[in-house]
Amino acid sequence: MAPHPDAWSCALRMLSRRELSEGGLRQRLLRKGFDHDQIEQALERCRSYGYVNDDRFARIRARQLLSGGRAVGPALLADLKRQHIGEAVARRAIADLEEEFSQAEVLHDLCQRRFPDFDFQTADDRSRRRVFNYLRRRGFAAALLFQYFNEER
Repeated sequence: MAPHPDAWSCALRMLSRRELSEGGLRQRLLRKGFDHDQIEQALERCRSYGYVNDDRFARIRARQLLSGGRAVGPALLADLKRQHIGEAVARRAIADLEEEFSQAEVLHDLCQRRFPDFDFQTADDRSRRRVFNYLRRRGFAAALLFQYFNEER
């Protein structure tokens, strides 16, 4: 495989594989050994063509995580920050998707898919903790979990 002579062609190759945030693309180009001027020129060109857009990336990433039940609330915000999205952009993307995805519906779908036979009332303490902590790690609030397990089950 031929080496990429400049940051622009390397950036295009990276973006052809998957959507990246501007900060994520910058970090990958830095790891490839490009200097800051080359990276900034490549990023400016990517922005001008619309290949890099943090708002779009944040919405896509948040929608993927929410629809699969992999992250909600604070866990979703933390994931977007790890993807080099600014807090304001991340919060705006999450707020835009709040109408489309309610945490209660995401929780219900996730529990039906991941724990179809789980009954909180009859489960032993170890199983309750396992399921509860699994859902807490995905960002669901404890109050929502208690409400769900008391009402739904």
